[in-house]
Amino acid sequence: MGDVNGIGPEIIAKALADPSVMQICSPVVFGSAKIYAAARAKVHGAPEPFIVSTLEDLKSAPPQSLPFLECHVDEPDYRPGKLSAHAGRCAMQWLEEAVRSAMDGSIDGIVTCPINKEGIHAAGYEVHGHTDFIANMTGASSYRMCLFTSTLRIIHLSDHLPLKDALSLVRQDRIAETIHMAHDLLVRLKTPRKRIAVAGLNPHAGEAGAFGDEERTEISPAVAYCKGQHIDCEGPISPDTVYRQALDGEFDAVIAMYHDQGHIPLKLVAMDEGVNVTLGIPIVRTSVDHGTAYDIAGRNMARENSLHAALLLAAQLVSLRPGVAP
Repeated sequence: MGDVNGIGPEIIAKALADPSVMQICSPVVFGSAKIYAAARAKVHGAPEPFIVSTLEDLKSAPPQSLPFLECHVDEPDYRPGKLSAHAGRCAMQWLEEAVRSAMDGSIDGIVTCPINKEGIHAAGYEVHGHTDFIANMTGASSYRMCLFTSTLRIIHLSDHLPLKDALSLVRQDRIAETIHMAHDLLVRLKTPRKRIAVAGLNPHAGEAGAFGDEERTEISPAVAYCKGQHIDCEGPISPDTVYRQALDGEFDAVIAMYHDQGHIPLKLVAMDEGVNVTLGIPIVRTSVDHGTAYDIAGRNMARENSLHAALLLAAQLVSLRPGVAP
């Protein structure tokens, strides 16, 4: 459910009011049924909550209801739009239980609603957010953030880091590893082509060293190495044109060199429809690509598009795992 004082409860109600979601997955919410019920009261067609004590009890849930596993977490104070360490702690406790359940196979995947980083830090958590926490719990040594829309797939070399720290990660080995992750994702998705663009770091991709030499010393060698492993990749391509090329269908994925280089173009063209996918972890995890939106929380104004897309993509990724029937 994420931070209950953000828009999580509301977008859950709105996304699951679409009956088509129930046709492709069997959702269970790790969160507060009481707070969801308050949000549901403003949403026509949202399913009625049904509390279960364990995941084994899901079979007892009435048809078309929405099961809730509250995980013995103390009920958080519901104050939409207000920062709360307690709400931050509850969000992370629900997440922890969900990750455990995914790791032991009790659930097939996780879709996360937004948390507030200030709130989880106030609760004593030192991680940057969901992704770091999940990676730590699953023992993933190397992982990446990928943003999805129907027209763009952008894999980030790094995510929530100060820019000066992100620049230190523009290294040949990390770029090559990221290209491999992007290729593996495209294989999983069974895309007809698997053409990957690698963005440059500097203006005009360095322009032969005139504006920086990372393209020559780090990015080009990584691209050449991956080409030698029969991966269809190209770069470095000037970051001010590569996303337009991908949007026009020339590439199936783009490697972004840092957080904002990837986020800005995606949110420009698909602000409400982006999905955050974590690559390199042993479980399926998707997320909305927006924050808690405290300024509109509790006012029934939030759009559920990103959560709806995240649910559909999670179900697709689960269905594409080896041994899973269509």
